[in-house]
Amino acid sequence: MNRYKKSIVASGHKLVSKAAANILREGGNAFDAIVAAGFASSVVEPGLTSLGGGGFLIGHSRKYAQNLFFDFFVDTPGQGRGECTEPDFFPVTVQFSGSSQDFNVGLGSVAVPGNLKGLIHTQKRLGRMSLVEVLNQAKDLARSHEINEQQGVFFQLLKPIMTLRAEGRRLYEPNGSYKQGGDYLENNECLQFLEAIGTDHGDSFYLGEIAARIDREMREEGGLLSRQDLSAYKVYERQPLKIPYRGYELLTTPEPSVGGTLIGLSIGLMEKAGPYSGKWGDGEQLARAVALMQEVEKIREAGVTTPQLLQAFLEDGTILSHSAETIRLFSRGTTHISIADREGNCAAMTCSNGEGSGYFAPGTGIMLNNMMGEDDLHPEGFHSSPPGVRVGSMMSPSLLTKGHEVELVIGSGGSKRIRTAVSQVLSQIVDFKRDLKEAVDAPRLYWDGEVVQVEPGFSEESLAELGSLLELNVWNRIDVYFGGVHAVVPGVSGAGDPRRGGCVEVVEDQ
Repeated sequence: MNRYKKSIVASGHKLVSKAAANILREGGNAFDAIVAAGFASSVVEPGLTSLGGGGFLIGHSRKYAQNLFFDFFVDTPGQGRGECTEPDFFPVTVQFSGSSQDFNVGLGSVAVPGNLKGLIHTQKRLGRMSLVEVLNQAKDLARSHEINEQQGVFFQLLKPIMTLRAEGRRLYEPNGSYKQGGDYLENNECLQFLEAIGTDHGDSFYLGEIAARIDREMREEGGLLSRQDLSAYKVYERQPLKIPYRGYELLTTPEPSVGGTLIGLSIGLMEKAGPYSGKWGDGEQLARAVALMQEVEKIREAGVTTPQLLQAFLEDGTILSHSAETIRLFSRGTTHISIADREGNCAAMTCSNGEGSGYFAPGTGIMLNNMMGEDDLHPEGFHSSPPGVRVGSMMSPSLLTKGHEVELVIGSGGSKRIRTAVSQVLSQIVDFKRDLKEAVDAPRLYWDGEVVQVEPGFSEESLAELGSLLELNVWNRIDVYFGGVHAVVPGVSGAGDPRRGGCVEVVEDQ
């Protein structure tokens, strides 16, 4: 009997979920669908992702009875360039509600992008439709789509970056009027670029005329990204990190990502502590959750940031010396997509563009990333790393399996809160047998090092008990700060996180 009676998509945007669902209706599998969703997301969620950013994908192929992990995150740039003494690299202030934050942008903030090559690699490796067919959804959206309320908020926050250069102003501020939620966005350069990808499979971007133009502009205007960087970029297929948990196995991101290791540490410590006999959300359970966050942070600071060190710690509690390789963490804006098709194929993909650099790849309508400007990636100083190094990330798309079956497809955006958001949802589902949507919608906690950040929704009694132990900051609404978990139980249900405009599409068996 086939348990997969329907295909399910969960993402942070209605148009992204719809793009994937359309591909599934047309006969594509989960991998065709997630590639279509990735291209669509780059068009309709430009405040979060881009073909000029980087990402990870974890999947289960029913055909090959195989679990796979594709790493197409960014590399450090500068091959063949020599030293750039004065890179185009400067802070831009973004005004959040009640506070402001500086982000480093400019041509000198651009790392070697991987999203485009990663999507093409995934479709060629595991899809069954043509790339042209898969691209049709994104092309329709590039012609014109309505900016939703969620993206309107991101547009407003990132206005100084999105309108930094003339290309951005032409696209997002035509006739002097800046785009906002409810407006329609047309990206004709992106449309033409997507049409070209269908025939050249991205060669122009990584090897041809676009690569040459990027190289020239970078040299002339203080950037580090070179044609040599682009031509040398590779997608890596790695073995997923496997972590046992209460009779299940979590498959998540291996090195150079650190996000999967920290989620593994969280659930490994929960495994050691044994199941909690009380109810989810009571005062003691909240206290245990915060204590777990504090312990994970303590162990991370002591050096447990690789799968090998994680395994050693979980086996005997020993904290070994830190690996000689520096782990660089990425922790900014992200978007996530989870898909399970009716054949049993599953895919989880998380992608990011940082805040964007302000620089658009010529003739593409695509803003490139600002990963070289993220301070938490470069603890030894900006531009201190040699070129050609794959950068690490907190992103952690994951599969929860039992035997040979995938029980849950899950991942999240949300900066440093990715690991805590995923861990809290996992625990609710496995330990407390809560419904998927109930677990995703439930309020969350985050220990920021000084105060427990708390979403509304917990009982007054539980908060009073937790507040007697630690200082709390109780928010007045749920917020993107606490992550954006989009997840699917194959053949059963999906949940899109309301914090990030979550939307689920279901395609019934035909």
